[in-house]
Amino acid sequence: MAHISQERYSKLVLAKIRKELKLKDGVVFNNDYEGSPTAGVVKIPVRDTEVVVTDYDKANGIQGTVGSTAYETMIIDKDKAVNEIIDGFDAASVPDNLVADRLDSAGYALAAQLDNDGATVLIAGATVMNVALLTKDNIYETIVDIRTAMSKANIPDDGKRYLLVVPDTMALILKSPEFIKASDLGDEVVQNGIVGRIAGFNVIEWNDNTANLAMIAGHPRFATRAQEFSVPIHLQDLSGSGKYIGASAVQGRSVYGHKVLRSLAIRAIYAPGSLTITAAQGSTAGTTILTVTGSSGTLKYTINPASRATYNQTATSYGGTSLTSGTTEIEVTAGQVIEVVDLVSSKVAKVGYITITADMIKSA
Repeated sequence: MAHISQERYSKLVLAKIRKELKLKDGVVFNNDYEGSPTAGVVKIPVRDTEVVVTDYDKANGIQGTVGSTAYETMIIDKDKAVNEIIDGFDAASVPDNLVADRLDSAGYALAAQLDNDGATVLIAGATVMNVALLTKDNIYETIVDIRTAMSKANIPDDGKRYLLVVPDTMALILKSPEFIKASDLGDEVVQNGIVGRIAGFNVIEWNDNTANLAMIAGHPRFATRAQEFSVPIHLQDLSGSGKYIGASAVQGRSVYGHKVLRSLAIRAIYAPGSLTITAAQGSTAGTTILTVTGSSGTLKYTINPASRATYNQTATSYGGTSLTSGTTEIEVTAGQVIEVVDLVSSKVAKVGYITITADMIKSA
């Protein structure tokens, strides 16, 4: 019975997660991987070349070609848990409506965490486009320029390109006569959280306040999410804990990871601008050195930020570690994301992100 409950509860929470996600699977991320996330790593099939087409010889046929698929390793670097105590009820006597409420809350909270972590990976792995301050008069032209850049990078124009748009940018898009409302596009579009389409992009309103970030453009083929419950959601009786009497808890653990497969397929658009960051090996084993351009103040950094810096956030609330461009050695591991902020008058004016790869770190 316990296993049946775990399976049922986990399915309910997964359904809630899928409903609440803005960065949905199949719309922003793909789930094309091999292996189980609970093992700590999965393999992602990567093939950018197409099948070779040659002239056919009626007398001799044609020589067969060999296709190959490479596999990238994606480390599952997130391990999140829920453990909410329900006081006054042991596991067998918790009312169904209370269980449903807590499962609903768990699903919402996990979805919010997935969205936050997924967006950080998207932004850090994206090609940055800095544009002028957006207005209702230049918004469509800017989106067309993004479309052109993606087409030149051979990103498929198959109806799956998306724009994750922050509310202020969304307000400008809604004033554009080129915007097509979701109600004119069919039920499937609406069910995926798409509010409309413009310049060939599916538009998704996304309530994010990362400093100066206006939107993210991309295609789901080029970013992967792997997620699985390592411990299924369940009601845990705490009576034997020696501490809790007549209490139980909703518990469960979810492991997941995100990876951008091609930077040119994901565009992070900043208005009016962002920091430009490059990384090189430090002089000490296990370190990297960041070179930052576009700053007019002092710099700080955070590794794998729990939440992204917002415009005008104070230096005190941000925290972080002081950074001198081209000098500070930072201890990191491959796959980690570094956020750098530009503090002007002790407030965040710009941000920049970079995903650290093995070649950026000094080997032992």
